[in-house]
Amino acid sequence: MLRNGLEPWHLLILAVVVIAVFGSKKLPDTARALGKSVRILKSEARAMKDESRP
Repeated sequence: MLRNGLEPWHLLILAVVVIAVFGSKKLPDTARALGKSVRILKSEARAMKDESRP
């Protein structure tokens, strides 16, 4: 079914849909919030991994 995975035109369509849904003014704020969430998740996962080591 998904033998080729995502091709470049799939990503282009996805980008157009995201811009249409969120609007170009909210995109930087949304990306910033997403990046901050990912950093927090990584630091928490790292802390849990360090805690589990004897």
